[in-house]
Amino acid sequence: MLTNRLSFLRQRRVRVAAVLLTLCVAISLWLGRSKPQAGATTFAARRGPLQINLLEGGSIEAKQVQEVRSEVKGYLKILSIVEEGYYITEDDVKNGKVLVELDSSDLKQRITQQDIQYQSSLASFVDAQQALSIQMNQNRSDIKMAEQKAKFALMDLEKYMGDVATKEILARLGLPYDILTNDTTAVEGALSDAFTNPNVGASDALSEVSANGIVGSLAPTLPTSVSDSNVWVNVTQSSPKLPPNSSSTNSPGKLRLDSLTFDFSEYVDEARLGDGAAKQNLRKLIDDLFVAETDLNVANTKRDGTRRLYEKKFVTKTELENDEITVRKNELRKKTAETALELFKKYEFAKAAEEALSKYEEALQSLERTRKEAVSKLAQARARFNSAKGQFSIQKTQSKEMDEQLEKCTIRAQKTGLVIYGGGNNQRYYNSEDQIREGASVRERQPIITIPDMSQMAVKVKIPEAHIKKIKRGMKARIQVEAFPDEQLVGEVTKVGVVPDSQDRWLNPDLKVYLTTVTIEGMHEWMKPGMNAKVDIQIKQFDDVVHVPVQAVVASEKKHYCYVGRGAKPEKREVQIGDFNDEFIVIKNGISEGEIVQLRSLDMPLDVEEESDEDSSEEPSKPAAATAPAAAKPNGASPKP
Repeated sequence: MLTNRLSFLRQRRVRVAAVLLTLCVAISLWLGRSKPQAGATTFAARRGPLQINLLEGGSIEAKQVQEVRSEVKGYLKILSIVEEGYYITEDDVKNGKVLVELDSSDLKQRITQQDIQYQSSLASFVDAQQALSIQMNQNRSDIKMAEQKAKFALMDLEKYMGDVATKEILARLGLPYDILTNDTTAVEGALSDAFTNPNVGASDALSEVSANGIVGSLAPTLPTSVSDSNVWVNVTQSSPKLPPNSSSTNSPGKLRLDSLTFDFSEYVDEARLGDGAAKQNLRKLIDDLFVAETDLNVANTKRDGTRRLYEKKFVTKTELENDEITVRKNELRKKTAETALELFKKYEFAKAAEEALSKYEEALQSLERTRKEAVSKLAQARARFNSAKGQFSIQKTQSKEMDEQLEKCTIRAQKTGLVIYGGGNNQRYYNSEDQIREGASVRERQPIITIPDMSQMAVKVKIPEAHIKKIKRGMKARIQVEAFPDEQLVGEVTKVGVVPDSQDRWLNPDLKVYLTTVTIEGMHEWMKPGMNAKVDIQIKQFDDVVHVPVQAVVASEKKHYCYVGRGAKPEKREVQIGDFNDEFIVIKNGISEGEIVQLRSLDMPLDVEEESDEDSSEEPSKPAAATAPAAAKPNGASPKP
């Protein structure tokens, strides 16, 4: 019986324990449903003023800087450099204080070699210049001799044929009569292009001369003055003398020996010939024939008389024979005179005339060849002169540049200010340039020293792409320097980047930031370039709006929601948002002042979607802070406006 009682008590205890456990679980479940969601923080919606700011960090820089760069070609080592942080005074600028001295030993060696090349090019230039002058004088002499030869050949032809016949024959053959008086406009223009116009080549001008059948001579004068610092030449041209144009098929410059087929027999006439040797010879032969005929007539008359006297026995036979001999002599003289006249007309006159004309034609051909050779030789001499002149000009320019490079190895103070090594935006962590110091190598155009203008400073900040459309020039900003937190500075946005900054793009290609300049008002002696600062740009000021923390707004299905109320099941309510700053966001519609909203916790299961950027005055985008909640605050705590 005692055993049964103990068994009953044990079963009863088990039942009581089970009931109590069930009650505890039920109470726990009920209490859990009645409390707010675990980890959630609430906030009472406020109505009042709200300022929309954008807080970004940046570095202080001078708005205007003077960069002292290396202007020497190639890489040079720094032998000495002024201490960084040194302040350049007016006396330093006045006295030409040396800021940087670069190693110039290799440059001095190259200057010595360049001087040798310069002297060699100068000698070649002077030699080519004198050779050009000599060639011009030689051309004048050669052309003058050829002209004299042609002139004398023309005089010989005119001396033999006479002026009337000579002019007529030359006109029929298309040969010039007076080679010293003619129109040379075409030749002068062609040669002027060949030797004075740099845009026309000598070959083009010579082709034009050859096509026109005219070649001229150059008779320039060459005053020269040669020195190490000034070498110049002045060339002038005289008018060449050429045969005149003719309507005949034989144009001057294209002569043909037509005298070989010319018939001179028609000119064996005293009326056709002028006063010349041929006419004189013709007269003499005619006179000789006339004398011979007269003497023959006289001898015949005397012989006939002697014969009549001999028949009457008044004279002897010997006297008759003597008269007959005299007649025969005169007949022979007449025949000789007739033969001489015929030979002169048929052979001697044509031969002498043709020989004189051929000599004149050959003299003209020789004059043409001499003029062409003069043009060719002058072109070659001028080409050598231009080549030597160009080489001398190059060597002279290089010598001058090297001297200037040597002077640029010493950099002196030209402006007052603080000395800072390198460029204003030097990023040594991603380039291969050495840090500026004594012994470091610097390249051409590399900044060695930066001298900022300390009278006007600014902060360079990088604005994210999501906020750049809100930033405008003229917006006011509050600035706090990390090294001087007690100093409150004010500034103004003076420049907004129009394209993303590409300086850090290789680190994060998806990051798009815009470099913006905020100018600091006033001058502060304690401020130095490179200091870190925070810039709070004042974008917009609302006087009376309902606002909640940005953590209270979530985006889902392209809409914005807030969880309103306490308890186990807060209300998910759609809201219309406005502008926002780092802490608060404006609620245009959906929540009234004093309503309790829950801030999103880390374990709140929501499908978050990013909204596209819209006009902030109508429907601004959901801020990034709304999708990335800040640390939870105590229940009922209010974020600092």
